[in-house]
Amino acid sequence: MLLTDKTAIVYGAGGSIGGAVARTFAREGARVHLVGRTAAALDAVAEDIAAAGGPAGTAVLDALDEAAVEAHAASVAADGGIDVSFNLVTRGDVQGMSLLDMPVDDFMAPVVTGIRANFVTARAAARHMAERGSGVILTLNSGSAHGSPMMGGTGPADAAIDTLVRNLAVELGPRGLRAVGLWAAGVPETLTKEKLAAVDSGMDLDENAVQGLLAQLAGMRMTRRNPTLPEIAATAAFLASDHAGGITGTFVNVTGGMFPG
Repeated sequence: MLLTDKTAIVYGAGGSIGGAVARTFAREGARVHLVGRTAAALDAVAEDIAAAGGPAGTAVLDALDEAAVEAHAASVAADGGIDVSFNLVTRGDVQGMSLLDMPVDDFMAPVVTGIRANFVTARAAARHMAERGSGVILTLNSGSAHGSPMMGGTGPADAAIDTLVRNLAVELGPRGLRAVGLWAAGVPETLTKEKLAAVDSGMDLDENAVQGLLAQLAGMRMTRRNPTLPEIAATAAFLASDHAGGITGTFVNVTGGMFPG
């Protein structure tokens, strides 16, 4: 197994991607700590992990809350250390509107939330990892820093996180730590009509329209197929493992070639 005897904290573990990553980490041998704002969602993932025979703890907290994140990281570190910290927290992105028509607060929300949450969680874990001389900081965004129209603050938020990962890698590398990200966009399992409407209020789609959107997204990729949630989770597990020890300061393109890496 890739992550035997590793301890991982997954922020946003109650979400579609976060839950899939947490389950995969546990299946690969990791002790997983699930963090999020909704107890029921975290408990559902923890129950799945427990049913498969893996250990999982849960903590309800806001990743923007510096003191709460620091205290939780300290408790995990005191109980055996932190090997992996993965931030998958939602940012409140607003899309489907021209930048000329977008309110400032809607544009800024994903930028401020995304960079704060990633910095707070990365710093909290890295301080403990640095004492041991090893560890991996992971994050994920859509890769929209390459230029995506009608995406509001998503592109600038992704660009800020891309830069944070690279700077973390430079500073933390000499202390034995790695910082890596994944680009993933349009994952079918995450694109329910409810979730689409939450990001773009003008996107009131029925099931047929959702399937049409997925087909359109597949046609935009080099592979002509949409990457699946298990594929993304498996890539994350590899990057968190010692097998990826030479990979840092970069983002792995798991978009199926929606844009060049």
